[in-house]
This record gives sequence, structure tokens and C-alpha cells, in this order.
Amino acid sequence: MKKYVALVDVYSSGNFLPQYFKDAGIGLLHVQSTKELMPSMFGPNLDEFEHNLAFDDNAQDIVARLREFPLVAVIAGQEPGVPFADYLSEQLQLPSNGSAGSLARRNKFEMINKVAAAGLLTARQVKSSSAAQLLEWVEAGNVLPCVIKPLSSASTDGVSICHDLADVERACQEVLANQDIFGLANTEILCQSYLKGNEYIVDTVSRDGQTYVCGIWRYVKREIGHGKNIYDRDVLIAPDSDVANALVDYILQVLKALGIDNGPAHSEVIMTEQGPALVEVGARLNGNMEPRFHDISLDGNQAQLTYLAYCEPERFKAQYAGKRYKKLKEACVINTDTTLSGEVTGFDPQAIQSIENLATVHKLSVKYKVGKQMKPTVDLLSSPLRVFLYADEQQRIDQDYEQIRAYKDRVYCVR
Repeated sequence: MKKYVALVDVYSSGNFLPQYFKDAGIGLLHVQSTKELMPSMFGPNLDEFEHNLAFDDNAQDIVARLREFPLVAVIAGQEPGVPFADYLSEQLQLPSNGSAGSLARRNKFEMINKVAAAGLLTARQVKSSSAAQLLEWVEAGNVLPCVIKPLSSASTDGVSICHDLADVERACQEVLANQDIFGLANTEILCQSYLKGNEYIVDTVSRDGQTYVCGIWRYVKREIGHGKNIYDRDVLIAPDSDVANALVDYILQVLKALGIDNGPAHSEVIMTEQGPALVEVGARLNGNMEPRFHDISLDGNQAQLTYLAYCEPERFKAQYAGKRYKKLKEACVINTDTTLSGEVTGFDPQAIQSIENLATVHKLSVKYKVGKQMKPTVDLLSSPLRVFLYADEQQRIDQDYEQIRAYKDRVYCVR
């Protein structure tokens, strides 16, 4: 009998999931947690799915429809699908992280509270719909610098580092005046104490609480002013380094505290002088995930490992659980910034070719399409180019990085 998997909200890197299930002969169903697809993110290719079920205040109808298929898993394809995937998998008695902990897996305030309650190091924090209340908390506790952000967004959307009270007020107004990247109104603001130290990505995949660490990357940031500290590049680190050991020990406890026992997780952690402290966790794939690039540099990729965890759990546990990735190459993911502003009218093929011809470049992603409005970079969403690089020596990557910085603003024709 043909088996099926339901993927909820396949946006962004979630689009890498379907191929591994299809290659194994597993049928695919897509579930939308919203009535309409979200226009702010790269959406699913619905041709890859036999059916698309859209939520319209009809959760039980979707459960009943899914019961018609011999399902083996319900998996979140991206961040907004996490709560509904938790609910559906629980209702269908499939491997699940459970709906009781869903709020803390999406709401950053609840997330940090739950991790702190488990005795782990975190930032101090408060949330409010009132900028005045946050200003009072910051001033009374001398919590400067501090970080202002939306409660449930992603991709550094709306995140500001504030050094004085004027910064705090400006950042609060910015959050409240805008929707998050999923098209939802920001009705509350999160304020956290600033965590000083290098920031790292820890990517994992789990089954029944048994976890494989599939990548650890160090963020290199670029300060652009007005409280915006954008991510310039991610640099792969050795899986057996002292930093990696500390991060893994911490993140395994975080996953347990948040009940992420099944599926992928993308965690961001700052290594402070006191030890690792959580920024946030997404119970989904890394947005920078690129399967072939990760296979070459890490000996595996998070999308395929997610397939194994759900559909070949005994193989996953035998081959991967309790282990870490192998660093086969030096590797780096660059998210370029720009000060260009205007409508994209075309591209410079020579500039694109100049980047693609660099010896360490695996793939160049040109993110803006003709007709789109380009704006100066303030977060990951407004980064115009993503470049994946690997080599045997870090020096070669560093040299090509400088070349990419020289070419980056020639790629687009803007008016």
C-alpha cells in the first residue's frame, strides 16, 4: 500500500523536502495553515502534491480528510506551519511534538521563559503592547544595550539593537507599525537584554528524542547603523571543537525543554562569557539549507535527514542518532547587503558570471526579480544575493568573498 506524508506550509527551504519523499515512492499532501498562500515567502510547488488542503476554520475537516490516506507523518514545511503540524500529527496519532508546547515553539517570549524554567542560561526579557512600558522596564533595570523584536517573526525581521532609550522607542514603533514576514500584525513587542558574544547556528534532526547534529555555523555580522546588525555570512565550524561541544550540550537541553522530539530544528545561540544562551529555535529547516552544498561540505543535509527520521526511523537511529556531521570542506554562506534602491529592470550577465566563475562558488541565488522594488538591506529578507562557497582551504573562500563584495552591486540594474 502506498504511504503518504503531509507537509504543512511548504515555504522557502521547505521546498527541498518533497523530493526525498517522492524518490522513496511516498505520496505527498500539502496543508496550508492559512486560507490563502502567504505572498511574503517563496511558496510551494503544488504540482508536487496530490492534494492541497487549505485551513479555513475547518481543522476537524482537514483531520478527517487526512484520515483517508495511510499517513506516516505530518511535518512542518516552514515556521508558520509548526503549530498546525503539531496539532494534526497529534490528532492522527503520528510522531508528534504535541500541541501543548506549540506556543513556546513559535512565540519567542514563551520560548525563552520555558528554556529559562529548565535552568538554562537565557536573556532577561519582557513583552508588552506598550512602548512606554518597555521603556520603563529598560530604564528601571538599566537594560542597555537591549534587543527589540516581534514575538513570532523570522529572518531578523524587525530586530533592532538599542543603545539608548530613543533607540528603544524608535524600534518599538517600527515593530508595531509593521506586519511580520508571515503577514500577521505585530500587536506586542519583545524586549530582551543584549547577549554579548559570537552567534552560532545549530541545526538538528530528531526522532523520538534521539538527535543528530547536522551542522554548526558561526555568524559573521555587519553593522549598518540604526540598530541593524545584519548577517553577512555563515562559516562552518569543526564539529568536535570546544565551542561545538558546549553548543551541542546546551541545545540538546533546549530541545528537550521545548519538546522538540521529532523533526528538524534550526537554533541560534550566542556564546556569552557565562556560556551558551538561546536566541531562538525554529522547529523547521534552516532557511539557508542547500542540499547538494551540504552533502559536499557536511556529508548530509537536513531535508534528507528529516525524511529518514520520519520514514526510516530505525535506520536514522542506527546511523545518525547521538552523532554529529563530518566537516568535509571549509564552507561559507554569504548573504550580501546593498545600499541600492529602486525598481529592478534587469541583470548584468557579466557580473553574475564573474561570481559564478569563482573557484569556490557552488551556487549563486539572485533573489530579486525584474519589476520588484529593491531597498537597502536591513535584514535577511532584503539581502539581494545568497552565495554558497566551499573549498579545501579557508583562505581561498576569504579571497573569493572579497571578490563577491566587489561584484555584488553590479548584478542588478536598478532605476
